[in-house]
Amino acid sequence: MKTYLCVYLGTFLLAVVLTPAVIWLARRINAVDRPGVRTIHQRPIPRIGGIAIFFSTLVMIVAVVFLDNAVGIAFRQVRLQLVTLLGCAAFIFGIGLIDDWRGLPARIKFVGELLAAGILCAVGVRITEVRLTEAFILNLGWGGYLLTLLWITGITNAVNMSDGLDGLAAGISTIACGVIATLSIHNGDSVMAVFMLALVGSLSGFLVFNFNPAKVFLGDCGSLFIGFTIAASSVMCMTKSTAFVGLALPALALGIPIFDTLFSMLRRFLERRSMFAPDKSHFHHYLLRLGLHQKYAVVAIYLATLIFTGLGLFMMVNNNSNSLVVFGCVLVLILILFRLVGVVQLRDTITRLKEKYSQAQGRRENRKTFEDLQLRFQQVKNQEQWFTAVCQAAERMDFAWISLKTTENSKVLDEEIWRAASNPENKTRIVTMIIPFDNGKSGLSRQLEIAIFVNGSLETAGQRATLFTRLLDEHELFTPLPLIYQEHSQTTRY
Repeated sequence: MKTYLCVYLGTFLLAVVLTPAVIWLARRINAVDRPGVRTIHQRPIPRIGGIAIFFSTLVMIVAVVFLDNAVGIAFRQVRLQLVTLLGCAAFIFGIGLIDDWRGLPARIKFVGELLAAGILCAVGVRITEVRLTEAFILNLGWGGYLLTLLWITGITNAVNMSDGLDGLAAGISTIACGVIATLSIHNGDSVMAVFMLALVGSLSGFLVFNFNPAKVFLGDCGSLFIGFTIAASSVMCMTKSTAFVGLALPALALGIPIFDTLFSMLRRFLERRSMFAPDKSHFHHYLLRLGLHQKYAVVAIYLATLIFTGLGLFMMVNNNSNSLVVFGCVLVLILILFRLVGVVQLRDTITRLKEKYSQAQGRRENRKTFEDLQLRFQQVKNQEQWFTAVCQAAERMDFAWISLKTTENSKVLDEEIWRAASNPENKTRIVTMIIPFDNGKSGLSRQLEIAIFVNGSLETAGQRATLFTRLLDEHELFTPLPLIYQEHSQTTRY
């Protein structure tokens, strides 16, 4: 117990000493987060605070390895996995630091996370089986690799995405690390207990400067390092005991960031945006919209996390079947909280899913129609057949009308018009487009005007217009015979 206390106090003091030095360094090298549309703060804030957490944690863990007691011996017995974990965590820290200083694409960071998680799996840090009940043990086989990769990258990004308010990610991570440390001590796993207590101490010391009003931010170097370490450590706890609680308890401690990440992914999917695209619709943003000050919003999330975690601790004193019930009940409570805050809007989500399905179905139908029309245009031999094919395309693509007009010096020489046979009352919105053609003769020009029924959204009308113009690009307007100048003529087709 003395070792545990010394580890916590040591990392706390190191973080308190190192953080001001990191703040000074960040200002010297201009590693600051400036106010913008994605931020809430109003002044530049140093954003590489994770350096203090990384080094204070690393120094204390390395020191424990050389202790001549039971804890030091336990550390030396898992030397390979420990060195691999520290090396991968340092790699993730380095990726985050480069992103804070110079900027990295989100996909590069994600690939780095997958690589680090894969290395951990290769040395045995992976979920092989889960004991759901005393009688039912789920052997994962090769699926354990996939579950481990998803867990580590998911938790890493969940912590990273939660770093949106002063002290939010650091505070939630402190609670999560404390929970894993408690579970490790309960299971007699001194290695993970020390590892997590080292993080708890460094995060506690960092929060002195990170809580609102923040003097320094974690940055990606801090949030990615913390998220990766928590995820990997929980997997190592799971390998010591296949009990369901090994993953369930950390999942509840990080329940708000995890669900926030899942709902963010769903929101971006429905909005057809990149999964890596930033937004301002996270859980903490909704709390701010409800009128809470940033400080009180963070405290509210702390309290909710403590409640969920406290309820989850009952899993440690129950058998696995009861643990499943407790876990399910707490998950329901988290979902209710998201619903009350306004993040989850079931009707709106269902409506958007229906719209997305309808749009996808429309794109498939439009694509099939386009491919059929390509075959039709390939049979065109002259200008009259070309215009007939254009009229057929307009009819099948639900156009209102098309007009092919020939002019010379603004004088209309000829005009051919096609109109839809009927104009239903529900098709009142029309988009028009004029497509000019160059006939290669001075003063002589042709233009095709098209009118498209909107049918729900401008986007679908634009998609049909794009496919139609592609047909025109692939099968150009036939060059007409020399024109005989005569009075304006007009031909209408239905």
